[in-house]
Amino acid sequence: MTLYVEPWKQPMLTSELQKANLEAKIAALESRIADVQAQEQEIRTKLKSPLPAATTVQRHIQLLHAYNETRDLATGLMGILADNRGVRACDIHAQFGVRDEAS
Repeated sequence: MTLYVEPWKQPMLTSELQKANLEAKIAALESRIADVQAQEQEIRTKLKSPLPAATTVQRHIQLLHAYNETRDLATGLMGILADNRGVRACDIHAQFGVRDEAS
């Protein structure tokens, strides 16, 4: 069982012992920093794209624009095809296996 001793009743550590304790803590922290940096590097190498997040987001936005333009063109062409055949656009979509976006 440990008894509580008021801090002012504890003997003062010598400055040499305090310095040694601080140096040991600094060394432990530096070692921990090195470990965390090594883990970070390992994780970064496992990532598919080590690009910054902003670059990745910008690339996704560009891809979405290209997708939307292609989808709009295809929808327009299917609409023209439906008009030429005299059927509804949804019939053309079904014929080509296009699902509704809500599905």
